[in-house]
Amino acid sequence: MLDIKFIRENPELIKEAARKKHIDFNVDELIAADVKRLEKLSLVETLRAEQNVVSDKIPSATPEERQSLIDRMKLLKDDLKKHEDDLKEVMNEWHLLMLKVPNVPDISVPEGDSDAGNMEVRDWGEKPNFNFEVKNHIELCESLDLADFERGAKVAGFRGYFLKNEAAQIEMALWQLFNDRLISKGFTPMIVPSLVTKNTLVGTGYLPGGEDDLYRTQDDEYLAGTGEVATMSYYSNEVLESSKLPIKIAAFSACFRREAGSHSKDTKGLIRVHEFFKLEQIVLCEASHVETVKFHEEITANVEELLQELGLHYHVVVNCGGDLGQGQVKKYDIEVWMPSQNTYRETHSASYFHDFQTRRLNIRYRDSEGKLRFAHSLNNTAVATPRIVACILENNQQADGSIKIPLILQKYLGKELIVKK
Repeated sequence: MLDIKFIRENPELIKEAARKKHIDFNVDELIAADVKRLEKLSLVETLRAEQNVVSDKIPSATPEERQSLIDRMKLLKDDLKKHEDDLKEVMNEWHLLMLKVPNVPDISVPEGDSDAGNMEVRDWGEKPNFNFEVKNHIELCESLDLADFERGAKVAGFRGYFLKNEAAQIEMALWQLFNDRLISKGFTPMIVPSLVTKNTLVGTGYLPGGEDDLYRTQDDEYLAGTGEVATMSYYSNEVLESSKLPIKIAAFSACFRREAGSHSKDTKGLIRVHEFFKLEQIVLCEASHVETVKFHEEITANVEELLQELGLHYHVVVNCGGDLGQGQVKKYDIEVWMPSQNTYRETHSASYFHDFQTRRLNIRYRDSEGKLRFAHSLNNTAVATPRIVACILENNQQADGSIKIPLILQKYLGKELIVKK
């Protein structure tokens, strides 16, 4: 959510943001609703003030005056009730439009209407060179007893899976490895809820608009697709001590996504599943663009450092306007090379929002001048499993069908190779 004063003063900037992000939003409709809101609010406040004046006169009025004042109070009360009801409707309309306002993308965000318009920023490592026929991660899992997709579908339905043996060990090792590294960099570890209220999703910008990809319970709660949702809401409606900023959290949670609209994509295997686990980097910092950009690069570098230690070839892309969410100012995707698909697949995303989320969630701090300001927020996937497990298996397969375990993970598994049982 943006400041309505900023929107009124910069309507063309909002129009440009909607155009660049390919979001259907009419800022003129919002401004018209805001004019109506202010007019109705002024009328209601005037009637309330008049009601107070009349009410104050009643105790000292003569009997003749009192009845006249009481009659006047009744008329004011009825009139006020009508306009308060009107104001409530106007406020609802205004609030819904405010929730749809796109955040303004950074000037460095490239043009484009889909992920095809994302631009490579840098890459690391070399694509693995195999002198044998490459297997995909599904074949590797089945031949080495690392996953059971048939029983996964039987138990959990479409896209269900059981991760087994060394694959399960690798997944848990990755959680520990990334968590330990983030703790060493000043992040506070948290295990956060996956079951969240609607307000948390509205506050982080996933609602309205993301309903199709969310699981909803019979109690009108939701299963979150990222730990960012619960972690950001941890500080909702609070004033933070500026001396505590930046706040850096490593949030671990189970995640759930319906993968709406992706029925023809990765229907088998570990790339696109309904249930997965994620360690998320969350940062709250002072309301400074310079500070935000610094932390955006930092949380991206945290991931790159570990991918390099895992020996995975990857590249970093800056997302184009059409591949940005409503609230994101700028976003990097990190994509790891998948040998069986001969392409890169997204494994991590790093985004910053300025005060878009914190304004919705009412997360503020008092600056050095004593002024209350909304903090800035950022988030980044530290590690999402089991997708990254699939990348590790494919990139480390050997000619004899075994899989070499990356050196940094060998201490967790107590072995160097995964071989046929």
